[in-house]
Amino acid sequence: MLADVTTEPSHRVLVVDDEESLTDMIASALRFGGYEVSTENNGYDALRSIKRSSPDVVVLDVNMPELDGFEVCKRIRRDGINTPVIFLTARHAIDDKRTGFRQGGDDYLTKPFSLEELGLRVEALLRRTQPESDSSRVSVGELTIDEGAHQVWFGEQEIDLSPTEFRLIHFLAINRGRVMSKAQIVAYVWEYDYDGEYGIVETYVSYLRRKLGPAGAKLIETVRGVGYVIR
Repeated sequence: MLADVTTEPSHRVLVVDDEESLTDMIASALRFGGYEVSTENNGYDALRSIKRSSPDVVVLDVNMPELDGFEVCKRIRRDGINTPVIFLTARHAIDDKRTGFRQGGDDYLTKPFSLEELGLRVEALLRRTQPESDSSRVSVGELTIDEGAHQVWFGEQEIDLSPTEFRLIHFLAINRGRVMSKAQIVAYVWEYDYDGEYGIVETYVSYLRRKLGPAGAKLIETVRGVGYVIR
């Protein structure tokens, strides 16, 4: 159980899995950890629930009939919904993980997993995506980041970012002028090591560059063989 996990009761988690016994077990463990939990058992109901209730985190099974978890995440991101998503799946291959992150996932946990680890990942995801009450701004050229409000502007245009994209650009901005390695970025943005698989960083940097547009993309420089830097 999640006896060591503490959280605010207002944090709402949606658990989606077509295996009812597993869904009930996860939901019970998360409720024990202090979360408000709702459940769905298919992708279509998950889409409706996310749009209706705006949970703080979605724990989303990948292998569901009709509409799988990857497609659910792809659709909510397409609709501009940035709710953090943790994928649950029996797929262990790097290609599957790459697909999950490219569809907009924020974390990826393979089955079998421990309930304690899931709880810790939910807690970590909330910690890095929930804004602080005090606003602090960081500016680099035309780029402005408001950590408290969780907003980003390039010039006069506000840029809509997912929680993970926001944490990545904020990390690069507060370290402006310093080349940050992929290992450093993963440790800060995702808060644990992906066993030397750092393609996720390249994927999210490409997301940022696309959203910032041609002028904004030039702020993020690639230092070949090392990492990235904002100058």
